[in-house]
Formats: sequence, C-alpha cells, structure tokens
Amino acid sequence: MANLSRRSLLHATGAAGALGLFAGTPAQALDRALRETTKRTVSTAGTTLEAVATPTGTGFKRITAGPGWPLVVRPDLTAPQSGRDDRRTALTSFVQFTDLHIIDAQSPARVEYVHPFIGSAHRPHETLSTQGAAALVKRVNSVQSGPYTGRAFDFVLCTGDNTDNHEKIELEWFLTVLNGGTVTPNTGDPARFEGVQNSRATLYWNPGDSTADMYKAKGFPQIPGLLTDAIKPFSSPGLTRPWYSVFGNHDDSVQGSFPSGIPLIDGIYTGSTKIEGFASEADAAKLAQAMQNSPLKAVELLLNFSGPVRRVTPDARRKPFSPKEYVAAHRDPANTGPGPVGHGFGPANAAGKDLYYTFQVAPGVIGIGMDSTNRAGLAEGSLGDKQFKWIEQTLKGGSSRYYDSKGNLVRSSAPDQLFVLFSHHTSGSMGNLLPDPTNLLERRHDGPALVALLNRFPNVVAWVNGHTHRNEIIAHPGATPAQGFWEINTASHTDFPQQARIIELTDNGDGTLSLFTTLIEAESPYRTDFGDGSAAGLASLYREIAANDLHASAGRLGAAVDHNTELVLVKPF
Repeated sequence: MANLSRRSLLHATGAAGALGLFAGTPAQALDRALRETTKRTVSTAGTTLEAVATPTGTGFKRITAGPGWPLVVRPDLTAPQSGRDDRRTALTSFVQFTDLHIIDAQSPARVEYVHPFIGSAHRPHETLSTQGAAALVKRVNSVQSGPYTGRAFDFVLCTGDNTDNHEKIELEWFLTVLNGGTVTPNTGDPARFEGVQNSRATLYWNPGDSTADMYKAKGFPQIPGLLTDAIKPFSSPGLTRPWYSVFGNHDDSVQGSFPSGIPLIDGIYTGSTKIEGFASEADAAKLAQAMQNSPLKAVELLLNFSGPVRRVTPDARRKPFSPKEYVAAHRDPANTGPGPVGHGFGPANAAGKDLYYTFQVAPGVIGIGMDSTNRAGLAEGSLGDKQFKWIEQTLKGGSSRYYDSKGNLVRSSAPDQLFVLFSHHTSGSMGNLLPDPTNLLERRHDGPALVALLNRFPNVVAWVNGHTHRNEIIAHPGATPAQGFWEINTASHTDFPQQARIIELTDNGDGTLSLFTTLIEAESPYRTDFGDGSAAGLASLYREIAANDLHASAGRLGAAVDHNTELVLVKPF
C-alpha cells in the first residue's frame, strides 16, 4: 500500500516541499497527501490530520475549517524502512499540553501596559483562558487514542506555564479544569469585571463599549456582553486520563520575569490598586527592557512606576504561590482527579526545592520531568548542578551502555529502558545562568550542555518542551547514529495557533523506532456568533480573538516538518 514514506516524502522544508512531490495543482497535491496519510492511520478524527483552524478574510479574520495537514516523515537521524506500518508495535501514546497560561485577567499584579513592547504582557482574549483550556480537555477525552497506533492515551503532561502569574486562584482554576468541576473565572468584585478591558483606555480592546481603542482600529468588533459572560461559572469535564505537571517560569515568577518572594510586590497582588496605563511611554519601554534583561532593575522600576490607577476589589485568593505550595496543591487528595496522586510530585518534592521526578510512561519507557526555571527571574531557564547530575544518574540507571563525557563506551548491568524527557524550556531558551538565589553557589547548566548529556545515552528518544509558543521539531544527532534524539516543541494554548500534541512511540520491528507527532486543537466551533456566551462559544472566541491579536506571529505556526510528523531513529537495543 502506498504511503508518504514510500513516495519518498522523507524530508521536507515546509508545506511546499512536501506537496511538491505530487503532480497537479497544490490543492490536488494536498488532497493526495492527505489521502495517503489517512491510509497509515487508525483514525484522523479530531486531529489536524482532518482539519485545521484557519483565519480567513480581511480586517478581523474569522476562523474556518481549513484542510488538514498531511504526515511528513523525517529521516534526519536514520532512514525509515519500507513495510514498517505492518510491523510496528505501539510502546506508548500520550498528549502534551503546554503554556495554558490560565490567567486572572483582573489582577492588580499585571503589567498589561507594557504590551506595546512585550506582546505577551496583555492578550485581548485572556479573559477566556479557562474556557479555552476546558475545550482542549474535551478534545483529548473525545479523541482518546493515538491516530497511528490506536493505543489509548497513557497520560497527559503539561510542560509548564500552567498559570500566568503564579496566583493561587490561577492554580485552583488550572487544577479544576484538568480534574473536572465548576470554575468561576472571576476575582475581586463577584458581580462585575474590573480589568483593563473595561477601562476605556485606548491601549486595550474594550469589547463592551464604543471606545475608539487601538484594537478596534484594526477591525476588532464590539461585543457588549463578552466580559459579563467571561466571568460566569461553567463546568469542565476534567481529563479521563492520568496527567502530570512540570514547572514553568510563569508558574514561578511575577509575570514570568520578576523574581518571586519580594514582599512589596507580593502585596500588590492582594491590594486594591491597579495601574491601567503609563504616564510616560519611555518609562514603560524601560520597564519592558528590564523585564527581559535585569530582574532586580525591573523590580525597582515596577515599584516606582506611575500611571492611571483604578481601585479594584481586594482578593486574598490572588496571593502568589511558592514552589512548595505548587507541589502541595498537586499532592492534595482533593486534586487527584484521574491521578496519579501528586501528578508526578512525590514526597521528595514536598519541600519545593527539587521539582523534578521520574515516572513510568509504559512498560520499558521512563519519563523524566525536569524543572528548567531559574528562581533569579527572567523568562529563560537553566538547570542547577544537582538536577543535572541527577538526570545523568537516572539515565545511567536505565542504560546497559552509554558514553562517558570523553566519548568512551561504558557497559553496565542496568536494565535497558527508553527515556522521554519533559521540561518547560527548550534547548535554545536555557541561557539564564544567573545564580539561583535559593542556592547561590550552585553551578547552572544551559541548553547545549543538556543536549550534550542526552547525546551520550542512545536510549534517550525525545525531549518534549514548550515555552516558545511555537511548533518546532529539532533533530539532535550524536557521535553515532544510535546517539541521536528528537526535541519536540509545541505551540502554546494561549497564543494562536493554540495547539497541543499527541505523541506515539512505536517499535518498527526493523531496528528503528518512530515518534508520531500529531497536533490537535480545542473542541469548540471554528466559528460562532459574537454573542454566544456559552462555554463552547467563549472557547471558540478565545481562539478567534487570539488569531487576530495585534501581537500574533505567523512564525509560531512552524512549518510542515514541525506539525504532523513521523520522526525515525535508531532502536538502541
């Protein structure tokens, strides 16, 4: 039976490269590619193999169901063998969520006013983050299994930035969305919205009135009841599969950038003073620059920042949580949901200092959850020396052979296991080597150092991460063909394209393994009426407004080689 690999679709640089191998018009080529992809699947239903949310039109773009994305086979690490579809055995199937950014959009401890300089400081759709996340949960529950193996999902893992501003109420909403229950996405005044989006400031989209703001100038509509609907209670079904969690910089730091635990900043969270703009654009630019380069300078500027002030209703639930409290909330029996207890965090993590762990992915496959954040602040991450050495020892404990730091082959009596690692940060975003204030003398390790470590172990198959809000899959070849592994980075569920990823690991029965990576989107209508205040309607608007964000970037989509792929690698044993 013909399939994309047998038609030599082994390496493409984008959609055009993939489709160029087929005769006819681009539309005909895409249709053929999708039909050939479908032949290799058990089912494409509910995935981007079937359809993809696609913005259309001019001005404020509406979302439609665009054609699905076909499979692209990547032979960067080793050549695929013919006939493997008939031989493959499923080893595991799981789902990655990343960068959900559950947001308390009314918090006084937000810096929305720097969004002209840092686009992520404010998003016009952020009032709907909980509804969007719940719709993603519904999608996983309805798909249930991997499209290429039919294996039921073993688990879901959230690779960090599960909250946006590490508030206790954001963490509560996150846990409720994933475990199931009623969410009331409102803080402060229980009867009305008190965020920047009804401030009448032209710096923000004011959906409820006719303010001539900078968003309406770009075609954003007026939706009078949106903010009222956004804060109404709704129900999340909760995941039906076990789920795990790792820590991200937004789970650790103020706005993902400022160091935590500074009393004056912590007091802003639960107070009644909310800055809604800036008195000086130059001051806002300085603050934005410091947030990206100098955490202590950013704190100084924030505490002295001036601008239009709004009095809001104080709310103790906005208090920031510590790493210890993050772990405790996950380990609370009330938050076990579909399991496991602690969602990866065990007694060794209870003190909140070492937020890394291992877990059984499936027979013969071990997962490693890492903590790539740096308590010093800034968005980028790194690994402390203790964790770095722990990862090395963990890999040695599951490897009958590996290479030492000088490239010498080492043999041991350890049982062979395959490893999949998970972190928030990517290899390219782990350059923050500032001393950790909780352990000032500890050495920090960057992304290339971790890649070099992982390349020493042939049984490392994948490193799965987020942070960049971009789809990108990178091959990391080693000194020998068996020492290569794949880095799989997935777009966020806050910035468009708002996707998550199914990952299936198979043994091809011919000395190779394959990782199938299939993107999925929230289960909500591609388009709804602007006045649809239902949870499904709000989730639909969450995606559509995100696609029109003034700071949206087409680069986050990635290329065809970063979407629905088969990543082939050498079987290490």
